[in-house]
Amino acid sequence: MHIEVSGRGAPLVLLHGWGMHGGVWGDAVQRLEADFQVHTVDLPGCGGAPALATTNLDTLVRALSEHFSEPVHLCGWSLGGQVALHWALREPAKINKLIVVASTPCFSAREDWPCGMPREVLEKFAAELEQDHAATLRRFIALQLRGSEHERGLLSTLRAKLFSRGEPDKEALRAGLAILRDIDQRGELAAIRLPTLVIAGQCDKLTPPEASRYLAQAITNARLVEIAGAAHVPFLSHPEVFVAAIKDFLRGDPQITQIDAD
Repeated sequence: MHIEVSGRGAPLVLLHGWGMHGGVWGDAVQRLEADFQVHTVDLPGCGGAPALATTNLDTLVRALSEHFSEPVHLCGWSLGGQVALHWALREPAKINKLIVVASTPCFSAREDWPCGMPREVLEKFAAELEQDHAATLRRFIALQLRGSEHERGLLSTLRAKLFSRGEPDKEALRAGLAILRDIDQRGELAAIRLPTLVIAGQCDKLTPPEASRYLAQAITNARLVEIAGAAHVPFLSHPEVFVAAIKDFLRGDPQITQIDAD
């Protein structure tokens, strides 16, 4: 992995989503590093990190665990949230507090799970990835911002970040899509006993807030923050509110179940 470290204080690890890299967090890093030692991760095959021979949740968690020998606060966004949940389930002693942002225990829709993306849409993304991966990634980030406040400006920002650290490895992209297609962690969530913050954008069309509400209910010690006006990237659309929620949680402030952006 490639990891950039900034700030001082308790270690806080940030995990990005599919097709992106650690630079996606934008101004949120600068806001957090005033209180924490922020570790911004490029997952294998993304940004400045070389690809792994095999990429799945187990190998990603193994790589993280080998790098971080001491317990950390952990924040995962989208696919990074699924990695974070998997790490919390496999090695809870490595994590002090867990933050899951715009994520879901099950990305693909199933008969008993209407909160996911239709499987045929994921399969279409996989097919298009083989033809033109750059165009596929641009289409995917457009979906992330649909319904957000300031959607057009955010789309320009996210497109500028997309390849700012080079293009992601194509095999890593395939592996990430396979994780999104196949993973279903719903049955394991009750085993997570860590203090957990679930952050959702109320306008998120990619991982709808219903999925975040499910996470918050299924994890024993979880609290939920919903950010009004935000879609799939609340740390870019509403950085002040996003960072305030994280700081309140990590400092142990009382539970908040909803934050309005006004």
